[in-house]
Amino acid sequence: MNKATTATYTATKNACKLCAPLGAALVFKGIRGAVPLLHGSQGCSTYIRRYLISHFKEPVDIACSNFAEETAIFGGGANLKIALENIRLQYAPELVGVATTCLSETIGDDVPMFVREYQKSCTDAPPPIVHVATPSYRGTHMDGFHDAVRATVEHLAEATAPRGDHVNVFPGMMSPVDLRHIEEILTDFGLPPVMLPNYASTLDGPLWTEYNRIPDGGTPVTAIKTMGSAQGSLEFGRILGKTKTTAARQLEIKFKVPRRGMGLPIGVNETDRLYGGLEAISGRPTPTQHREERGRLIDSYVDGHKYVSEARVAVYGEEDLVASLTGFLLEIGAAPVLCASGGRSGHLQSAIDDLAAGYPERKPAVFDGADFVDIEKAVADLKPDLLIGSSKGYAMARRLNIPLVRVGFPVHDRFGGPRILHLGYRGTQQLFDRIVNALIAHRQASSPVGYSYM
Repeated sequence: MNKATTATYTATKNACKLCAPLGAALVFKGIRGAVPLLHGSQGCSTYIRRYLISHFKEPVDIACSNFAEETAIFGGGANLKIALENIRLQYAPELVGVATTCLSETIGDDVPMFVREYQKSCTDAPPPIVHVATPSYRGTHMDGFHDAVRATVEHLAEATAPRGDHVNVFPGMMSPVDLRHIEEILTDFGLPPVMLPNYASTLDGPLWTEYNRIPDGGTPVTAIKTMGSAQGSLEFGRILGKTKTTAARQLEIKFKVPRRGMGLPIGVNETDRLYGGLEAISGRPTPTQHREERGRLIDSYVDGHKYVSEARVAVYGEEDLVASLTGFLLEIGAAPVLCASGGRSGHLQSAIDDLAAGYPERKPAVFDGADFVDIEKAVADLKPDLLIGSSKGYAMARRLNIPLVRVGFPVHDRFGGPRILHLGYRGTQQLFDRIVNALIAHRQASSPVGYSYM
């Protein structure tokens, strides 16, 4: 890890990440009729429900196999089979996603064997059961997220002839409004998207008149099965493609579905790459309304340049989000001074170096595997004008009196986290406006005269 601190502690005090089963549970919430099941102790599912509900402001059911002391000693096979049967009888799910926790992984439970035994014991056809190993000591919530996406595709995707006209989309862990916007973009190009996951409705839906055990929405299991016959796959994440055999790469290897990997489309440059790929796949030019959004965004860059030019910014969060935000900051003339993440892929430094290659005077400090003790010490030394990241950095921002622009997950201390748009020209426009206004508001509040005109 690249650190700017000499602190001699070994325990993580305030992690800049969340647990792996949380990411997996979020993926399963984005599949129609699916129920996430954590194989482990009840506290794990309670913690994850609390975090998701606080951010999304929606009810979140996550089943659990409820380990107790004797389960940790003798194994959790019986508990898992009971949990699966309870879910089948009470929810009638179209899919069950089983994610393991640290405890079940540590004692060595053979979950695939337990699942096979349960399926053989059923007198009628059980729903598809997708298993993903997600011990948090082996990764972050992003590892759990991407591993669950890959496991779902490996379990369900098939190939049929002829190929369909649809495009697979693997957007990563973005907000529901981001997912809706990406769907809108592909639809405007005449490309039917199959997006995995898609919790745009399940975690940001309309008001219910009565409680639904499984919210409407999500990617249908039948659609996931067609992913092996798509005309191509879009996969967002500069670092993701370097670290593991992703879902899109698995489809490319097994079914010859072409993969287009790119960074999260934040900023003009990365969004241009997305639209260029869609033009190549569809054979159509970018629709007029999207070209106009791009033009308005560039016009706002000109109008707001005097506020963001040379502004020093510290960014923290998931590795791919940090990398894409850094590229965006560089293109608007800001100076990213710190790029920090709790992820440990080993590729964050090289991704930032690639993005900053055209800006030799701007070499931000890069921390991976960091916690907020490391980050706050560096921020105090670097004295940035702005912080960009999740609500987990609020206490640091308050102590250091630095404005915070909230992005990503979790957003617990503001309303509307599910509706923060990050992606595309439209999302970039909203993010740019928020950054400019945060800088103006801080300068205004710090002024002895409190000037009212900018």
